[in-house]
Amino acid sequence: MHRLGISLYPEHSTPEADDAYMALASNYGFSRIFTCLLSVDKSPEETVAEFSQFMDRAHGYGFTVAVDTNPRVFQHLGATATDISVFAKMGVDIIRLDGHLGDRQDIALTRNPYGIAVEFNASQMLSLDLLIERGAYRRNMCVCHNFYPQRFSGLSEKRFIEFSEHYFGMGLTQAAFVTSQQNNTFGPWSVYDGLPTCEDDRTRSIDLQARHLLATGLIDDIMIGNCFASEEELATLAAVDTTKVTFKVEFDSGVTEVEKNVLYQFNHVTRGDASEYYLRSSVPRMFEYSTSIPARERTDCHIKCGDVLVVNDNLSHYLGEVEVALRDFEDDGTRNVVGRIPEDELFLLDYVKPEFPFGFVRD
Repeated sequence: MHRLGISLYPEHSTPEADDAYMALASNYGFSRIFTCLLSVDKSPEETVAEFSQFMDRAHGYGFTVAVDTNPRVFQHLGATATDISVFAKMGVDIIRLDGHLGDRQDIALTRNPYGIAVEFNASQMLSLDLLIERGAYRRNMCVCHNFYPQRFSGLSEKRFIEFSEHYFGMGLTQAAFVTSQQNNTFGPWSVYDGLPTCEDDRTRSIDLQARHLLATGLIDDIMIGNCFASEEELATLAAVDTTKVTFKVEFDSGVTEVEKNVLYQFNHVTRGDASEYYLRSSVPRMFEYSTSIPARERTDCHIKCGDVLVVNDNLSHYLGEVEVALRDFEDDGTRNVVGRIPEDELFLLDYVKPEFPFGFVRD
């Protein structure tokens, strides 16, 4: 099950602003909050008092709260792997370890008496499988990637997949960050270029960032790293289909409602006997049409990668079949080009494997 989350940084905000954001996000079904103790520069007593109140308010809106920590934070608060009563006093649900405490300490931490979950840093290659073999409590463990405030410092696609596959194979719930594109957003540090996990996501729309993470099949929870995201962004994220890879379509001016319905009304699945030329959904062929799909003339005699196609009357046996071109090939007149996947979304095609579901985002 996928969950959505926001991030809040009380030391840089006000209780009123934080509460308004929590209320708004809660209304859209968000259920997680990430916050950071690494950047808090207050006495232990002030920190505990302030964050206890913050946790109470967050819990009142139904959120599960993770706090980012490292060994320095533990030392500052007087906590150890075997005594995290200070975190329990604050009402913390998840302790995220930006830097781990050491193998024996990490194992002990997962078996704390308060049921506080331990979230390990997924942007490192940690041997958590070995910790589990040595006694760490798997059911109290999860992982969360870093976010990267500095432009061009985020994870490459290759490295992100390597890290994520490593932890996915252990069956651990895994979270990653997307970034709001609003002006004047902020995070824990005085750097303001967004807070994504993957560098390529930094300038993408927030829904495309989420659809990217979901397309990998490796990420469970999606968190907005900076705040405050707009209500439109929250609504857009809440509306993302988490069950399949989805694409927006830039429709051709001649597209018909029948062709649009073929895209939207069926649960498309790529065929197992996959072609190198296009994603192919034969699902619409299983249903009878009360109308034809006339062929449309085109001046371009080639199909191009990213074109969205519907088989027309010229090949009636396959009428209504939906295809998405994976490479350029000759147009033989049996397919109508109904639209095109936007250029910045073409990379998602790589994630649709044989027998995988896919779909299209409604306007």
